[in-house]
Amino acid sequence: MSKLTDVPKRILIGRALRSDNLGETLLPKRIALPVFASDPLSSVAYAPGEVLLVLSIAGVSAYHFSPWIALAVVVLMFTVVASYRQNVRAYPSGGGDYEVATTNLGPKAGLTVASALLVDYVLTVAVSISSGVENLGSAVPFVVEHKVPVAIGAIVLLTLMNLRGVKESGKLFAIPTYLFVVGVFLMIMWGAYRGLVLGDTMHAPTSDLEIKPEHQGLAGFALVFLLLRAFSSGCAALTGVEAISNGVPAFRKPKSKNAATTLAMMGLLAVTMFCGIIGLAMATDVKMAENPAKDLLRDGAAVGGSFVQDPVISQVAAAVFGDGTFLFVLLAAATALVLFLAANTAYNGFPLLGSILAQDRYLPRQLHTRGDRLAFSNGIVLLAGAAVLLVWIYGADSTKLIQLYIVGVFVSFTLSQTGMVRHWNRHLRTEKDPAARRHMIRSRAINTFGAFFTGLVLVVVLATKFTHGAWVALLGMVLFYGTMTAIRRHYDRVAEEIAADETPSDEAGRPSRVHSIVLVSKLHRPTLRALAYAKLIRSDRLEALSISVDPQETKVLKEEWERRGINVPLKILDSPYREVTRPVIDYVKGLRRESPRDVVSVYIPEYVVGHWYEHLLHNQSALRLKGRLLFTPGVMVTSVPYQLESSEAAKKRARRRAEWNAPGSVRRGPVERKPKEPTGKG
Repeated sequence: MSKLTDVPKRILIGRALRSDNLGETLLPKRIALPVFASDPLSSVAYAPGEVLLVLSIAGVSAYHFSPWIALAVVVLMFTVVASYRQNVRAYPSGGGDYEVATTNLGPKAGLTVASALLVDYVLTVAVSISSGVENLGSAVPFVVEHKVPVAIGAIVLLTLMNLRGVKESGKLFAIPTYLFVVGVFLMIMWGAYRGLVLGDTMHAPTSDLEIKPEHQGLAGFALVFLLLRAFSSGCAALTGVEAISNGVPAFRKPKSKNAATTLAMMGLLAVTMFCGIIGLAMATDVKMAENPAKDLLRDGAAVGGSFVQDPVISQVAAAVFGDGTFLFVLLAAATALVLFLAANTAYNGFPLLGSILAQDRYLPRQLHTRGDRLAFSNGIVLLAGAAVLLVWIYGADSTKLIQLYIVGVFVSFTLSQTGMVRHWNRHLRTEKDPAARRHMIRSRAINTFGAFFTGLVLVVVLATKFTHGAWVALLGMVLFYGTMTAIRRHYDRVAEEIAADETPSDEAGRPSRVHSIVLVSKLHRPTLRALAYAKLIRSDRLEALSISVDPQETKVLKEEWERRGINVPLKILDSPYREVTRPVIDYVKGLRRESPRDVVSVYIPEYVVGHWYEHLLHNQSALRLKGRLLFTPGVMVTSVPYQLESSEAAKKRARRRAEWNAPGSVRRGPVERKPKEPTGKG
């Protein structure tokens, strides 16, 4: 690696780690919680607002349904957490939903789950970053005015942090995540104390506004549909729960136990914060609307386009702590930061799942390898690129992006839990120990209820969100599924073609003769070196081949060949259209037609230069020839390099670079201090 690229790389992502240092990157529970659970924990910052936004369609009178919707979300959260605790114990290898579905329901179900999760991870980054930008924009107008560039910059920064490695990024993310959790709990407790003990009346900034309902007096099926849509929006609080089951290998031992404990901690924290914010929003009379400029009224008149609708958590914090107070600013900053960092759940889930899929030949093999910091760097970069594209297309608008959200995650929830039911059924057929059977039956009951509940929610989500953007997520899943299927077919076809026979035949593997050809343009040192090397191989037949483009140059070549007495026959092919590549290809194909069992070995003299711009001046014909000959069966191509002086200079530069160490690439011990020599003064 050149010095020019090595210095910034080491500064940005740190020194390279040896493969045997992988164990040092494993996470304790206190770091694993912010790493893998930052998405569901931070979603409480926008999930309550999404519930109220949908209910506002029927006016403020529909807000009294929000506690019941929150209760349904809590029941679903506990069901999913309990179900995934069974997953991490049964499948600790890190395949998560993909492994469960593939093992128990078949490869197609597994690929469906993988497609759903990949889409969901990309959306997690886009939604979290966009929501963080909007929260930060409530305090910094510049951010709102430049939402897309700020969001893309945040994705780039988060990508660099993750390229430094899971453990290092986890330490960076732990402080803001825990600060956010503590801030929300402090807000809930202080708000409850003020309202229940002190009897204070707290008012949100929008408490004096009215909501103009789009559909007033909804009843019957229309009301049920609205409530189901509000519930499906509130289910955004569950996104990222599956990341822990996919990331079990990243935990310290005992892996399954630590992962299950982290899941329980995450579920308890998330539902408490979600319910607390919904309760305080009701107590402080928060108002939200999908189109605030028109639907929010002050003294009977619309607030207009200049009105900025702050998120629910910001309005509740202003009511509880006071607008502009230290605790309000601290919570606002922590909320914005943790929403940025919530995308880290996807940065840990997507590359790991991509590595497993690459190992199963569904994605390019490059995604299976770890980078300098033992993170799956290629997967991290791919995720960042897809998220940037999505943010750019949707203008970093979380309200639009969230409509695409949670479809994929509930597809994976449902298929995973169905697979776990089949897993327990298979084991119960052979298990004889009564205690083990009781445990399996209890686990099967949990997974059965989880499959039923999440399947029901999936139907609700599809029915209520399809026309609002969920179809885009489904299209993304279909594209991922088709692409991965095509990649697998390609790898299978290649493996079948290159597979060695069980009973190899010497005659089948050995050509009858080797016909060697040395390509000659002029008689110079590179040509003489290629001729000498070709003679060394001792082919059955050896000849030199030149293409006549300029008659005068061809005449000079013939005379020089005869004068030197080179004992290799020189064959010259005329090229009336001044082409070089086609006559060589046609000649080689002619030899193959005459003797199909012969191998034709083509030797191409090449200059080795030391500067990038010199490559533009040399070897273009050789590159074209090699590219065409690669597609010709029975033809071997050998480059015979001749090093020019500039390449020798480049070799010296490379040697100096090899002896140079970038800052941070080598850890040195403490400097040994030499003892002072006596001065001789008595």
